[in-house]
Amino acid sequence: MMADTELSGGKIVEGDYREIMPVTGQQRGYLVLTAKERAKGFVRPVRRTYLHKTCQTTTTMAQDIAETYARKHTFYNGTFCVFCHNHFPLVEFVWEGTDETVGS
Repeated sequence: MMADTELSGGKIVEGDYREIMPVTGQQRGYLVLTAKERAKGFVRPVRRTYLHKTCQTTTTMAQDIAETYARKHTFYNGTFCVFCHNHFPLVEFVWEGTDETVGS
């Protein structure tokens, strides 16, 4: 774990935050860059909504996750689809209203 990370919502990284919750398919917590690290500025636009090309459903992420993508676009290698209730590689998603792959 990197020193400049925390869980979304400002929570301390502890326990098995990657555990999948059966009802939603989401992890218990999601790693993000700390507010201090994100405050250094963004190298990409802050975008919160993306489209899963497979099911054509949009998902909107938390602001701190979106800012982590904008600060360090290579931070994640996959993301979650609210319709499919599962995580998939980033190549399956584009930012809403674009043909730009999430994380590129």
